[in-house]
Amino acid sequence: MNSPIGPIDSSRTPRFAGPATFARLPRLDQVERADIAVVGVPFDTGVSYRPGARFGPAAIREASRLLRPYHPGLDVSPFDRVQVADGGDIAVNPFSIGDAVEAIDAAASGLVTTGTRLVTLGGDHTIALPLLRALHRVHGPVAMLHFDAHLDTWDTYFGEPYTHGTPFRRAIEEGILDTEAIAHVGIRGPLYGKRDLEEDRRFGFGIVTSADVMRRGVDEITDALRQRIGDRPLYVSVDIDVLDPAHAPGTGTPEAGGLTSRELLEILRGLAACNLVGGDVVEVAPAYDHAQITATAASHVAYDLVSVLALNTGR
Repeated sequence: MNSPIGPIDSSRTPRFAGPATFARLPRLDQVERADIAVVGVPFDTGVSYRPGARFGPAAIREASRLLRPYHPGLDVSPFDRVQVADGGDIAVNPFSIGDAVEAIDAAASGLVTTGTRLVTLGGDHTIALPLLRALHRVHGPVAMLHFDAHLDTWDTYFGEPYTHGTPFRRAIEEGILDTEAIAHVGIRGPLYGKRDLEEDRRFGFGIVTSADVMRRGVDEITDALRQRIGDRPLYVSVDIDVLDPAHAPGTGTPEAGGLTSRELLEILRGLAACNLVGGDVVEVAPAYDHAQITATAASHVAYDLVSVLALNTGR
């Protein structure tokens, strides 16, 4: 492959000028192929409280103008190592969750079956299910780390099976996930009842609460997660509300007592040796954000996912 085409040089073109692609990367149609594509899904019809995550991909891209091409924490220049491109947005029906899920599945499958790995910008957490379906066709059952304040393994909301609170229950039912290598990280806040936890454990999920991260520390938690995952194909799904509202106010269902941005990023960087095959960052709702705090955090999460994928490409 020819040398990768990288982002616009911010020492020559101001960050506030030029195209608003993720990290000012080339568009997918400007390169022959991409090892990694950053794709948006502006969809939030599956939310149960505050809407607005449909504007998340645009906000994350805008905040990503400040990203730079070398990641010192991982000692990698991801855009030099592999070809990374912005794949634009998957346009979906905002009036039909079912139609949207099918469209996301088809678009994601069209990319991952060619060998392109995806980092997806949501959108609400409903989108994780079709993304996992696409990966399952390539890799079989996948391991998953789910960073979130909430379990997202409820059965239905108002009788509806496809919402942002149900994707991982559906994924379990469909055999998409490797139930020996799945875990939630950052869980906290009130639940509907103790049965929520009992059902979740029955599905095979390990639970790391935000208090566990505080008490046990990032290194111990990350080591335990790596041991649980092993070398299985790994998907990482990050609901930005895993962060405390002080670090991510711009989201639909905030919960007090969350992770710090530093804790989340350090755990993600600790997954560099894992077999990461894809990831997402979802639930950024810019209407509730302040000074781009949430969008900035999400852009760094996406950048770290891209960087870990770049280290894993070709393994």
